[in-house]
Amino acid sequence: MTLSLLLALLLGACLLAWARREKYWTKRWESAAKTLGLKARNADQLLEHAAALLRARQQAEQQSEQRRVFESLLDEISQGLVLVDDNLRIRYANAPLKKLLHRKEIHAGRPLIAEVRDHQISDLVQESITEKRHTTRRIQMLPSDVGAGSNLGGRYFIIEAAPLGADVGGGAWLMLQDVTESAMTEQIRRDFVANASHELRTPLTLINGYIEMLQDDASKAPAAMKRSLDVMEKHGKRIARIIEDMLAISRLEDASSSLNKEPFNVKACAKDTADHLAPMLEGRDARIELSFPKDGGRLTGDRFYWDQVFTNLIENSIKENTKPGLVIRVSGEWLESECILKVSDNGIGIPAHDLPFVFKRFYRGNKHHSSTQIKGTGLGLSIVKRAVEAHGGKIELTSSPGIETTFTMRLPLQPA
Repeated sequence: MTLSLLLALLLGACLLAWARREKYWTKRWESAAKTLGLKARNADQLLEHAAALLRARQQAEQQSEQRRVFESLLDEISQGLVLVDDNLRIRYANAPLKKLLHRKEIHAGRPLIAEVRDHQISDLVQESITEKRHTTRRIQMLPSDVGAGSNLGGRYFIIEAAPLGADVGGGAWLMLQDVTESAMTEQIRRDFVANASHELRTPLTLINGYIEMLQDDASKAPAAMKRSLDVMEKHGKRIARIIEDMLAISRLEDASSSLNKEPFNVKACAKDTADHLAPMLEGRDARIELSFPKDGGRLTGDRFYWDQVFTNLIENSIKENTKPGLVIRVSGEWLESECILKVSDNGIGIPAHDLPFVFKRFYRGNKHHSSTQIKGTGLGLSIVKRAVEAHGGKIELTSSPGIETTFTMRLPLQPA
């Protein structure tokens, strides 16, 4: 009897404890439901809401992952891409845009003009939004204000813009592509044709003029006739030289035209050039010095173009320095992985403002040639530069007027 009573009391205590705990969790459950905006009687729907929240979170994570993949793809293209809202404030910009604009960061939320700093771009986007059409234009960037970061003034860009639909928030997309190199190449071609036409027209006009003069009076005195023929010969050679130089540049720039590379003795090449130009030094206080290793030094390359390299550099020094005491030094040094060739002189030198342009086609810094002197074609140094680069090398120019002018060519050596 006592045991039965004890068991009954223990069972009652357990039922009471269970009832209290059930009441506690019921209140917690109702409190959570109330927090989520549910009525107490609908607390049993809490599990359904929790499942819905979980699904929404998984969907958001999936969309976030898709956006990261999409942005990664946009960062791999070469063009700069920008999305702006109707007020031309940046919503998104890909990584290449920073590189194109030479910026460390493109800040979302800022006005487009504050980041690109050129009203031509922002005006184009506004035009696209206003007229609701796709717009494409090539622009030349305007100079930026001092202190506004890297100055892109003078560079060329293709700008494309088109409006975005209201379903994606409106505004517009903008794409920028740097086409400076192609624009400069196009300009070089135009300049080349114009300069070549001018350079060929002048000697041809002189030759035709003297021919007409001889035709009008075939009984001209022998001296006058000889002078006319000398002028015709001189300018005929000039035309031939221009054409040869133009063909040389064309071959060097033709990717399908390969060099005829063979081992050759560099000192012998330089000496042949010096011997060929020796008549230009007759009667002048000038000399050419060669400094090479005992074996003369060897390179693997196209000997034809190296003849032109040494000819153009040495002939340049001779023509531009008429004062006595001229010394032209041609030297070669062979290191473990490269060969260093130098052509220097102690002449008048090249002014600092001319240095950036001496390798451009038809550029002649010295404009004071006499009427009796055959002018250079202005193509010689262009040929030198392209010939050196075609052999995988680089050429540098330094000049201290009246002291020394040096062309330094660095060429990689093939492993033995």
